[in-house]
Amino acid sequence: MTYAMPRTFHALFLCTGNSARSILAEAILNRQGHGAFRAYSAGSFPKGTVHPQALALLNSLQFDTSGFRSKSWNEFSGRDAPVLDFVFTVCDNAANEVCPVWPGQPMTAHWGVPDPAAVVGSPAEVGAAFADTYRMLHNRIAVFTSLPFDKLNRLSLTAKLRDIGAMRT
Repeated sequence: MTYAMPRTFHALFLCTGNSARSILAEAILNRQGHGAFRAYSAGSFPKGTVHPQALALLNSLQFDTSGFRSKSWNEFSGRDAPVLDFVFTVCDNAANEVCPVWPGQPMTAHWGVPDPAAVVGSPAEVGAAFADTYRMLHNRIAVFTSLPFDKLNRLSLTAKLRDIGAMRT
């Protein structure tokens, strides 16, 4: 079975705290996906707030940040959760955790990137770390959204997702 467009694909980005990387990935895919994708983000141990620098970066890039919040991955494992096609971990901790059962038996891949929220330094250094993380996620998501979904079966698509995670960005 291949994955025909134009149906909307649902993707969940996971990180432990859901305050920076997964939020950035959600924003990028929702913009770059041009309606073909609906992205969400969550964390295994959400911080409860989105990192201010993540919001500042997204605002500077003309994203509407009013709906972003730090939330638990449990919101995406219940009966009322969206049926997911893809689940991506963007931090190494989340990749090694036991995840809930996701509706829809989604394909999974690890797209680990450094945590910009862990950077300690001047405002310029912290800003550069967030910009670098954004760039890495943007590059991977650009490759992801350009895949020929209508020509790939589940096995070959899963391999492509893992290849994207291994990209040097």
